[in-house]
Amino acid sequence: MSKEKNLIPELRFPEFVNEGEWEEKILGQVYDFKVTNSLSREFLTYNGGKVKNIHYGDIHTKFNTLFDIKKEIVPYIKDHDLIEKIREDSYCIGGDIVFADASEDLNDVGKSIEITNLSNEKLVSGLHTLLARQRENKLTIGFGGYLFKSDWIRKQIQREAQGAKVLGISANRISNIKISYPKNKDEQQKIASFLSSLDEVIAAHSQKLDTLKEHKKGLMQNLFPQEGEKVPKLRFKEFLNDGEWVEKKLGSIAENLDSKRIPITSNQREKGTIPYYGASGIIDYVKDFIYNENLLCISEDGANLIDRNYPIAFSISGKTWVNNHAHVLKFENNYTQLLVEKYINSINVEDFLTGMAQPKLNRSKLDIIPIPLPKNPNEQQKIASCLSSLDDLITAQAEKIEQLKLHKKGLMQGLFPCGSSPQ
Repeated sequence: MSKEKNLIPELRFPEFVNEGEWEEKILGQVYDFKVTNSLSREFLTYNGGKVKNIHYGDIHTKFNTLFDIKKEIVPYIKDHDLIEKIREDSYCIGGDIVFADASEDLNDVGKSIEITNLSNEKLVSGLHTLLARQRENKLTIGFGGYLFKSDWIRKQIQREAQGAKVLGISANRISNIKISYPKNKDEQQKIASFLSSLDEVIAAHSQKLDTLKEHKKGLMQNLFPQEGEKVPKLRFKEFLNDGEWVEKKLGSIAENLDSKRIPITSNQREKGTIPYYGASGIIDYVKDFIYNENLLCISEDGANLIDRNYPIAFSISGKTWVNNHAHVLKFENNYTQLLVEKYINSINVEDFLTGMAQPKLNRSKLDIIPIPLPKNPNEQQKIASCLSSLDDLITAQAEKIEQLKLHKKGLMQGLFPCGSSPQ
């Protein structure tokens, strides 16, 4: 493997194009590691305290690359006696890098944040974390956070990870990876500010997505009658005098096509052009199909699908295979299907599940799920159209966020050089 250095990034701000190669060092030459604690969640609280504590799980799930304590929700250490045992140099300072040293996922092992603002609060690094502090302040605050997210460094960390089911990285092993940085701190700051601004744009669009989802949730609660009620709180003006809605069992408004389900064994699945639906949604693609209809499928075992723990409703159409872990329903018209789909995806149907370890929605329970519907088909169509339009906005917003993330990923690859190959 070639060890030739590649320490000039592909993308560089104009004022730094003549600055030459970046500096390359072993991480252990730039950072020392400080003592962390091993406090599990039971020793932490969100109800106030004197010292905040970083738990590795929060690095994996919610903390931003650049950690500003005023913008993050961080638990406190409960016990004053535990606080008394903390060494002074174990308290985080600006520029510290905190790594999560354990993960079940290779992509997350060694995931890190940089402490950029503490606002005079006390913060320590806790369970399954590594706390790295610069020896001589070679890196400007903000740059390190993005440096340790660059592809070259992430790949090195992943190579150093050890373990089977749970992967881990130690301070000794991570100290051996190579890092590189501009010698000019102004260039470091420019890169950090640029990427931070892009993160703010992504965060703003993510907030807009959350707002759209909350708006849809509120609409769903008001466009359908609540429990014990016969009319919704919100109604389109042309239907205000159309009277009460009716409640119908799902089995009475849809034709069940379960008899057309065909089980597919794993060795029968091949890559192709036809979607294959089962308990986990689209499982694979196969080369044949059952029918060409507009259908609604309800997963028989929807655990862990799209962060939900009850069955998922999803529409499918065209040439499709469906296995015996998906109920197949055909509706007389598309707008009723859409309305039912939106409704089922908005309610908790746990009362209709059977089984403990692996909850299921069997045919008999499926058929008796109560569905509130307007008597007037035009009102059904209007509501379905309204919610579908909102779903289109949500989908478009989610796609915009993904495009921004891909854009950032491409920029990161260009802004950070690959460095020399590992020994």
